[in-house]
Amino acid sequence: MDFESSPKAREYQAKLQQFMDERVYPAEAVYAAWRKENDPHALPPIIEELKAEARKRGLWNLFLPDISGLSNLEYASLAELTGRSPEIAPEAVNCGAPDTGNMEVLHMFGTGAQQKQWLEPLLNGEIRSAFAMTEPAVASSDATNIATRIERDGDDYLINGTKWFITGAADERCKIFIVMGKTDPNAPAHRQQSQILVPRDTPGVEIVRHLPIFGYQDQHGHSEMVFTDVRVPVANLIANEGDGFLIAQARLGPGRIHHCMRAIGMAERALELMCRRASSRIAFGKPLAEQGVVQQQIAESRMAIEQARLLVLKTAWLIDQADARAARTEIAGIKVIVPRITLEVLDRAIQVHGAMGVSDDTPLAAMYAWVRAMRIFDGPDEVHVRTVARQELRRHLS
Repeated sequence: MDFESSPKAREYQAKLQQFMDERVYPAEAVYAAWRKENDPHALPPIIEELKAEARKRGLWNLFLPDISGLSNLEYASLAELTGRSPEIAPEAVNCGAPDTGNMEVLHMFGTGAQQKQWLEPLLNGEIRSAFAMTEPAVASSDATNIATRIERDGDDYLINGTKWFITGAADERCKIFIVMGKTDPNAPAHRQQSQILVPRDTPGVEIVRHLPIFGYQDQHGHSEMVFTDVRVPVANLIANEGDGFLIAQARLGPGRIHHCMRAIGMAERALELMCRRASSRIAFGKPLAEQGVVQQQIAESRMAIEQARLLVLKTAWLIDQADARAARTEIAGIKVIVPRITLEVLDRAIQVHGAMGVSDDTPLAAMYAWVRAMRIFDGPDEVHVRTVARQELRRHLS
C-alpha cells in the first residue's frame, strides 16, 4: 500500500489550503453572524460567493472520480481539509452531504432523463437534494424495516409514509428527494425496497418540522416529512423495482468514507485549537502546555488521529483497487473508529478551553454535537461492529 500523495493531489491540496486560509476561515464569522439575524434555514449570501470563487479556482465536484479524475485516496486529504470548517467548506466546493451521495446514485443508476433533470443542476450547485430513508416508526438501522409504501398505479407510483431526520429538507434549495420505500412487501427481505425521485413541489409532500441536533439547527436542517398519496410517474423510479437496498449500499459506502475523512479534519482542527489554548493560558504559575495532564491529552490526541487517518487511507486505497464491496470491513470499521476518536479529541479540546469550549465562541461544541450524531446516522455503531464481527468470523470459520 502506498499512501504517498500524487502530484495531482498535492496540487489540489495546495489550492484548497489557500482557499481555506484566504476565504473559508474568514467567512465563518460572517456566516454565523448572518444566521443569528435571519431564519436559521435561510442561506447566508456568503455561501454563494464562496461557491463562485471555488469554481473559479477549479475546486469543484472533487468527490466524484469520473468528473474530478481524483481517486478516493487522492480525495481523502481534500475532504479532510474541508472537514476543518464543516458548515461551510464542503458546500463551497460542492462536496457536501447528502448531495454527494445523491449525485453518486444518479451518476451510477440514473437514466439519461433523470441525470439531465436532476444530476446536472446538482453538479452545477444550482439546487440541493435529500435522501429520505429513516422512519420514526421502525428501527431504521435495519433498512429492511422501512415501511413507506411505493405502489404502482398505472403509469404512476403512489407513495405513502413518514420519514424523519431527512438532512437537507429545510433548505428551500432542496428541490428533489430520493425516497426509499417498499414496492413488494412479499419479496425476499432485500428485494422489497425501491428508490424513487420525488420533486419537492409534488402534491402530498409535507414537511412537518425541523429537528435539532443537540439543540443546533443546521442551515440545511434535518426534517420530519409525511408523504400522503404522493403521485409521481413511473419514469421517476431509480433503476428497477427491488433495487432499493442495493442502491442504498452503493450510496452509503462512499458516503461513509467521506464523512470519516471530514471528521479527521475536525479532529485536527480541535487539536490545533487545544494546543493554541494550552500555550496561551497560565494556570498555577505556568502555561497549561507545561502541565503534564494537558501534555498527555495532546499526545493521546495526536496518536489517535494518526491511527484513524491510516485506517481511512487504507479503506480509500482498497476501494480504488477494487470497489466498496472489497472494503466492506474497513468501511464499517472507520465508521465506528473515526467518530469515536474524533469525539475523544473534541472532548479533550473542550476541557482545555474550559467554559469557552461549551460556548459558540469556538467551533468545538457544534462539532461535538455533529460528530456524536455521526455515531447514529449512516448506520449506528452497533450495526457496523456487527458487520466487522461477521466478516472476521467468516474469515476464520470458513
